[in-house]
Amino acid sequence: MKVALQVTCLGDALFPDVGKATLRLLRRLGVEVDFPEEQTCCGQPMINSGYLDEAVPAVRSFVRAFEGYDAIVTPSGSCAGAARHQHAMVARRAGDEGLAEAVATTGPRTHELSEFLVDVLGVTDVGASFPHAVTYHPTCHSLRMLGVGDRPLQLLREVRDIDLRELPHATECCGFGGTFAVKNSDTSIAMGADKARHVRDTGAQVLVAGDASCLMHVGGMLGRQRAGVRTMHLAEVLASTEGLGTGAGPGTATTRSGEPA
Repeated sequence: MKVALQVTCLGDALFPDVGKATLRLLRRLGVEVDFPEEQTCCGQPMINSGYLDEAVPAVRSFVRAFEGYDAIVTPSGSCAGAARHQHAMVARRAGDEGLAEAVATTGPRTHELSEFLVDVLGVTDVGASFPHAVTYHPTCHSLRMLGVGDRPLQLLREVRDIDLRELPHATECCGFGGTFAVKNSDTSIAMGADKARHVRDTGAQVLVAGDASCLMHVGGMLGRQRAGVRTMHLAEVLASTEGLGTGAGPGTATTRSGEPA
């Protein structure tokens, strides 16, 4: 299987350890992963803000970067949702039949990480160990747009020594919502405060989610509250191994030229 990693804009700019953890995890499971260097933004920020015409170059870039792969794996429900459900809308609006045909190929092959692990690889026990109290927040795009259901929880339940605690009102939005947090900041802050309170109520040491954007939002709230709760992406927990922590394991991505990324 020819697999590509889509690292996401936030991953590239602010959370590189999430991409590294995704790579280590996949390689530990025997998956050979490429990192197409020409990848850019998936176009989701423009699409969600209503700028569909402006999103066309980003969608074209996406299909060029990831053409020819059997699977595209991304540690982001929102980016996977954009590729699978929103790119076709952009192509139709542009009236570009070639682009529409391309996204009809790349879209179904794009998988959020937990989907790829459970549905494509058929594994729930990835050999992880994480001896900490954890609570999980299901992000809106993964839950509602992709319908990942309890796949992340299936994976977390198999992690050695984890103390997995149920998050009250887990399915409520954290309030980030991309540009929503800017345009409706008061509402966003109130929603984030509710989510942070529910996280604190669990007594967990770590808040886990599958989207770095939500972790950034809620983590900022928890940090300002000095709650003593750190945030980690699902990939980072699943990449953890006994005695070695999240930085363990080999694994180097390769570019299309075969050089280390």
